[in-house]
Amino acid sequence: MGLDSAEWQGEGEDLAATSIFLARALWGDGVSNIISGNFEAEKMAKAMSNLAAHRARMEREGFVRVEVKVRKEDANLLRQVASALADPVRQVEARRLLQAGLAAPTPTSLKALLASAPLKGIDLERSPEAARAVEL
Repeated sequence: MGLDSAEWQGEGEDLAATSIFLARALWGDGVSNIISGNFEAEKMAKAMSNLAAHRARMEREGFVRVEVKVRKEDANLLRQVASALADPVRQVEARRLLQAGLAAPTPTSLKALLASAPLKGIDLERSPEAARAVEL
């Protein structure tokens, strides 16, 4: 495999391209593009593709990522709740318990609230006396 001067001049503009060109000229096309000997980039790309595949699979299954901030002592509890909701065996019961325990109280009107107030012994009648004089 000889060096073609047209190829050499075209790829000789940057060091990486030149190195790849020379390696391929000497050893054929079986040479990787990793010139520095740093194979961590290859491992990192594989790990990132695994993570992307995992996230895509979770999305297809109806899961979403949620980031929350909780106190340190509540972190394990929240993990257990998330685990129960993700488990097909426990999810129905976990969801029912959470909805019952965390449900907002039904709103009450002011009239109903006042009617239910313990007002025994409190006089709510206004005195029929004339209003006091107010200086303006």
